[in-house]
Amino acid sequence: MKNQYFGDINDYLKYSLLRLLGGNGQLEIAICWALTEDDGGLNGQRIQYLEEPDTWGRYDAAIFWLLREEVLRKGKRSVSAIEQADVLKNCTYFGEIIRDEANLRESYFEAFFRFAEGADFVFFDPDNGLNVKSVPRGGRGSSKYVYQEEIESAYDSGHTILLYQHFPRQPRDSFIEGMVERFRPLEGMRRAISYSSPYVVFLLLPQPRHEKLLLSKTKEVARNWGNRIRIGNHPISN
Repeated sequence: MKNQYFGDINDYLKYSLLRLLGGNGQLEIAICWALTEDDGGLNGQRIQYLEEPDTWGRYDAAIFWLLREEVLRKGKRSVSAIEQADVLKNCTYFGEIIRDEANLRESYFEAFFRFAEGADFVFFDPDNGLNVKSVPRGGRGSSKYVYQEEIESAYDSGHTILLYQHFPRQPRDSFIEGMVERFRPLEGMRRAISYSSPYVVFLLLPQPRHEKLLLSKTKEVARNWGNRIRIGNHPISN
């Protein structure tokens, strides 16, 4: 996540998912922003939807009007705005900057896992998403990814996982299935759930004890968002 992305269309979906899946406070959520420095690039410019409240405000009014106020009226693009608001119940926020260097990354995740102790649910919000083979952990650009072993460590510690993933240029369905396949060996996981838009997918890896609640909350996501979000249910057979 970069602060320059705050309030774009992907953020609207992101915060709504966290609010709905968290049951408005039923689950304790630790958010790992995986913050990287702003780079002055053009990413994060999809904010036109905030000019169209009649079209977009109805999907999640609490989130929409907060983002509209912060981005359009105040011109504020920082995750601190959502941290200071009262729309995401029972969320805590880990806002350290993540670096490429392997030793700094190791320290970062040691600190985050201490921070997340006791949380039901962990949300990882990297710039790009799940690691790719061409970028080794600790290599240049690795700060833009969360690595599979880091997600596995969080799941093995008892957390349900939600992961942000930007779509690459390949068929969406096969890409999502490939992500699910990477986590198939997780101990005890019975299903993964995906929530996708034209630009991004969020992959949910539920702990068995949270599955019933999260399936119920996924129906609420579907009611709120209709065809704006495509939901996939991916059974796991280990």
